[in-house]
Order: sequence, then C-alpha cells, then structure tokens
Amino acid sequence: MTRPGGAWQNWARTESVRPQRVEYPSTIAAVRRSVHAAVQQGRPIKAVGTGHSFTGIAVAPGILLELTDLSGLVSVDRERSRATVLAGTRLHRIPALLAPYGLAMTNLGDIDRQSIAGAISTGTHGTGLRFGGIATQVVGVTLVTADGELLTVSEDENADLLPAVALGLGALGILVEVTLQCVPAFVLHAVERPEPLDAVVADMQERAKDADHFEFYWFPHTDVALTKTNTRRESEAGTRPLRPASKFVDDVLVGNGVHQAACSVGRAVPALVPSINRLSARVWGNREFSDLSPRVFATSRGVRFREMEYAVPLERVAEAFRAVQRVIDENGWRVEFPVEVRCAAGDDRWLSTAHGRDSGYLAVHRYWRVDPAEYFAAVEEIMLAHDGRPHWGKLHTLSAPALRERYPRFDDFVALRDRLDPDRRFRNAYLDRVLGA
Repeated sequence: MTRPGGAWQNWARTESVRPQRVEYPSTIAAVRRSVHAAVQQGRPIKAVGTGHSFTGIAVAPGILLELTDLSGLVSVDRERSRATVLAGTRLHRIPALLAPYGLAMTNLGDIDRQSIAGAISTGTHGTGLRFGGIATQVVGVTLVTADGELLTVSEDENADLLPAVALGLGALGILVEVTLQCVPAFVLHAVERPEPLDAVVADMQERAKDADHFEFYWFPHTDVALTKTNTRRESEAGTRPLRPASKFVDDVLVGNGVHQAACSVGRAVPALVPSINRLSARVWGNREFSDLSPRVFATSRGVRFREMEYAVPLERVAEAFRAVQRVIDENGWRVEFPVEVRCAAGDDRWLSTAHGRDSGYLAVHRYWRVDPAEYFAAVEEIMLAHDGRPHWGKLHTLSAPALRERYPRFDDFVALRDRLDPDRRFRNAYLDRVLGA
C-alpha cells in the first residue's frame, strides 16, 4: 500500500499524507523499536490498517507503521472460546483462522477489509439489537505505549482500562494483540426483500427487537425499503448458499458493476438519478439463502464512496430518518447512493457511539467524485438535533467541546490519554480536533 518516500491515501481518497518515514514491523519487538526510535527523534508515530476510515484518524505525518505483516493467530483458549490475533490481521482472514476450532466472531459489519485494530479503534459495528459493535467482543489487548513499553489489559491485568483501550481511536498507544470473545460457529438464514418504506420505518424498532439482525437501505426518490433480516442457526442446521452464478450477478454485476455505471451516469446527468434509483430498488435485494455467518455478514463493495454515519437513540431513529427524507426533497438533491439504517445494543465502551444506550445508525453516502458537503452538513444538523454521535471513522465536523457533551466518559478518556501519552507521540490533526491537543 505504501513505500518509503511515497504518499499514503485512504480508500475513499478523502485523506492523504507523505510521511517522513514508513516502516513495516512484523513482530511486536519491531513495533517497540519503532516507538523508541520515534521518541528519540522527537517524531510522532501512528499505525495504519487498510485505510478504510473516511476521516483523518489514521493519517501519520511523522512515522507511519504499516501493520500488514503483523498478522495472524497468536493463540486460542478453547475452554473459554477466546482467540488472540495480531493487530494487523484483516477481518476477512479471521474466519479461516477460527474455523479449525469451530469458532466465529459474534457479529461483523458489512465490510470486512479492515484490520482488527482499525475496526475496534474506530467503533466499527454491524447490526443487531442484541449485539454490540466489534469492540464489545474484545476481552483483552496488548499495546505499545508512548515509552515503548508493553501494556496488557485483560480481566486479570488493568481490567478497569478495558472499556477505554478497546475503542481507543489510536490515541492511547499502538495495538499489537487483540483477544476476542468468540462463539461457536453458526449459520445465518438471510432474507432480503423490498418492502413498502413507510411501513418499515414505522415498525423499525419492533423488527429490530424481533430479529437477530435487521437493517434496511433506502434509495432516495423511491418509496421502497430494501430489508435484510438474518436469523442465527446452529452450524449443524445446514446451509443453502447462493449459487455462484447468482452471487456473481447480484453482488458483482449488479451490486458493483451496474451501480458504478449508475453513479457515473448520475454524476454526469443528475436529473436521471431518480429513475436510476427506482430501477436499482427493483433489481436489488430479493433473495433468500443460508450460509456460514461471515459469508452472510460481509458484502463486496467495489464502488468508491464517501460516508457519514451517526448513532441516535433507538427510539429516535424513525424521526431522524424521516427528517433526512424531507431535507433531500426540500433541497431537490439528486442522491445516487442509498441511506443505510442499522441498530446495535448499548455498551460500556467509553467512546462507543452506543455507550449507555441502544442505538440506531443512519449512514449517508455519496459517490466519491461528487461533492458531499452540502448534503452531509444538512444531515449532520439533523443528527445533532436528535442527540447523535458521529462514527469516529466516518466524515463529521465535530470537535472536542461538542463531543464532550455527548460522551459521559469523555473526560475520563482524555485523562487516560494524558497518563499514557503525555507528550502526544500518537497525535495527528484529527485527534487534536476530536480530543483536544
């Protein structure tokens, strides 16, 4: 992804930097040496994963640690169904590492290209009101602190720090190992179908409570919700996966190829977007199948986009969604990407968007070659009016004073940062903005 002396950029092309030096540690000892060297040279240092954050959270203007080679399974605790992996391990590689032990991650998002460290550090989540974000699956971590030493956090060591370091924004140190609480491997029965939008929005809370995993997409300028309902089954239940040809047509040809063409046409001729969206709503999302959980949770995303996502209290998600509908209509915007609505259980992670409350998530997107500023600003205003909290890895404009009001443990987190990184070795412009310099 990066070579010494070259420029780094994230997947969405919203951030780029030319670091002073790029290093590729493959061991924990190598990470420690890198931190020691950075301290001696007075340079900031940051680790990056796959660059799937839309914000500048991973930008490393000083020393950039590329953790691709710090990857793989460290150990498995069969008795407690726990697995420890190196921090650079990509989410899509973890299922194969766990399979020989009959284990799986409890929940995943719909993209699995991120590293495990990047996913938990930014608050990546899936959907399902009985399940928290990926950081809630973390029962232990090892990180390299600003003095180059190792800090282990688990039930047995520094347990009080776990709610902070499991979702630490990269501000507390460099994660090198992550221990996950896993579950026995399981099957998901997936039902994806179009339904009348108004009915789905009205029943969102009840459907989220009744299903293991429920979400829907809405293409602006249509009256259809594309719903996804996944039901968990034991692995012995058997599977009925999509046929390869059908999967190729739905996910590759339509989901990526046709959508890419639609976005390009919509950018050139915005007036065509409503018609394109109505066509998309007809050809997407009408299938039923069952497969091992990671094959159902994650989908292929080949069309580049930019995204903003906010978490609001679950009871306010319908009201917030309808406000987004209105602002699109009132401004006459031609929005080519769907709005995504999901949910997650409340948790105890200090900087989790679901801290202390069951949450509904509304995500808005624009094709990466379209300026999203006006649309995103209007949506952000709506989300803030509904007590929203922004996803740390997705575009937003909030800074520390506004975020402090939204997170009860914000000052506790900053105090821990002061203790672990008093000289701000892991700082960058984004962290200065959201946490204070």
